[in-house]
Amino acid sequence: MSEEKIIEKQLLRAIILTKVKDAIEWAINWSRGNSIWPATFGLACCAIEMMASSMPRYDMARFGYEVFRASPRQADLMIVAGTVTMKMAPVLRKIYDQMPEPKYVISMGTCANTGGKYHNYAVLQGVDQIVPVDIYVPGCPPRPESLIYGILELKKKIEKEKGIIL
Repeated sequence: MSEEKIIEKQLLRAIILTKVKDAIEWAINWSRGNSIWPATFGLACCAIEMMASSMPRYDMARFGYEVFRASPRQADLMIVAGTVTMKMAPVLRKIYDQMPEPKYVISMGTCANTGGKYHNYAVLQGVDQIVPVDIYVPGCPPRPESLIYGILELKKKIEKEKGIIL
């Protein structure tokens, strides 16, 4: 093989062709996926595991998710950690509505996912009845590693989104 053919082959491997819109979309999704700011919304024992996930032993900060926001207007992820009662459901929905777009929800724990062991009139049987859920983290209570895995799965989902251009 001649030297010109080798150089031509190397150039074809090194050149990436794309549309400007696709490149901008990729950059926006990449930055969103690597800087998720969760809202603090702990309701029961799962909240302790959520707090533990940001402690030095598990260190959620290494992924860029350590900034738990107290205001929903500064957060783009709601982690519903624990039992959602019928009294708390409207409050949860109001906080979700106050979050800016795009917004995401992780349902953490059996109680948030399906109502858990509480099959009665006072407990919501799944948070997906009032807000759209992107990722479900199972367990009672789920370990901090499970929450971190759920957030990393959400990151993959965000990076694959289409049609979000500012």
